[in-house]
Amino acid sequence: MSVIRVFTRTLSSSACRWKDPWPLPHTPQHIASTTTPSDVAPPQPIPRPNESIDTTRARLVYQSRKRGTLESDLLLSTFARDHLHTMSMPELSEYDKLLDESDWDIYYWATGNRAPPDRWASSPLLQKLKLHAKNEGKVVRSMPPLS
Repeated sequence: MSVIRVFTRTLSSSACRWKDPWPLPHTPQHIASTTTPSDVAPPQPIPRPNESIDTTRARLVYQSRKRGTLESDLLLSTFARDHLHTMSMPELSEYDKLLDESDWDIYYWATGNRAPPDRWASSPLLQKLKLHAKNEGKVVRSMPPLS
């Protein structure tokens, strides 16, 4: 038996048992592996007393673009660019709470690949984010500048 045939046979038999530790987004394996357990309490926002509305907006712009996953960065930073300047303080507070959620949860709730929990199911803010994620105008999106 040739070395190539032995290697191929070994590779094919081990490939059947090998599980990809980094499945691609939108695959069932990725959606299942990034689900937040239902018994986990929602995150509690850090209290920021006396923060001005301009400081809140600036912080939320930064937090929208520095998430940790490119998909969430792009979705949330373009949403922040398009909507933060018109949001009231209660809407900014709701957006701040949303940003405390897991990146993949926000991403999959916005793209409709996962149902949001009850605390977000009827949120007008999440509905705006879902509409933004649909990108019905087929706009080519890129990270907005920080200035």
